[in-house]
Amino acid sequence: MDHPPTRGRYRGRRRVPTPPCSRYAVVLTTALLGAGMVALGAQAALPDHADPLGSGDAAASADLVNRLLAEDRASRDDSRDGAVASEQKAPDVWLLPVQTYHVTSLYGTRWGRLHAGVDLAATEGTPMYAAAAGLVTLCRWSSGYGYTVQITHGGGITTIYGHASKLLCEEGQRVQAGDLIAKVGNTGHSFGSHLHYEIRLNGKAIEPTGFMKAHGVDIIKHAQAVYGDIISD
Repeated sequence: MDHPPTRGRYRGRRRVPTPPCSRYAVVLTTALLGAGMVALGAQAALPDHADPLGSGDAAASADLVNRLLAEDRASRDDSRDGAVASEQKAPDVWLLPVQTYHVTSLYGTRWGRLHAGVDLAATEGTPMYAAAAGLVTLCRWSSGYGYTVQITHGGGITTIYGHASKLLCEEGQRVQAGDLIAKVGNTGHSFGSHLHYEIRLNGKAIEPTGFMKAHGVDIIKHAQAVYGDIISD
């Protein structure tokens, strides 16, 4: 897997001009054609919420996450008091994980199975960004999610970015909100290029748009309070 020597990070307000209607038509048509298959087929093959690696071994997955968190705490203990360093708080700043997209599928039950995130259709190669500061605990192929990044943020919060075409971060790496972590793709159980964005609280998937709105990001309206956008109820 390629990891380029430099990683990008957007600063300030990103307002990407609206793509031509034809591009939107292609993306939207592709996403809609595969929507039913994605909801059923992908979820059937996605890893269990307790096992983010999709390996079938939840204990091994938990060991990996705990090891990375322990190594991160140890490295930070060298420069500040260990008691403070071990108390990782949830981040204050949250941003959109991708800038140009269409919402094609929301969190909810479909055909008796849970679609555990929100799907954001975008052109393949579109940059994916860390939604908030945290520690990368997974950056690899992950069963039905395809190439996937998982970031642990503190406060029991984890974000997952699925179906990437290319990974641009590493396990054990600390990232800030807005850091470039991957590129949108169509890997794993996916029918159409998109980002599957998922949020888990204490290991359990939660409705992501409401969580993000409460933290100053409106996924539906493409708005971010940190840049002065109005986030209304």
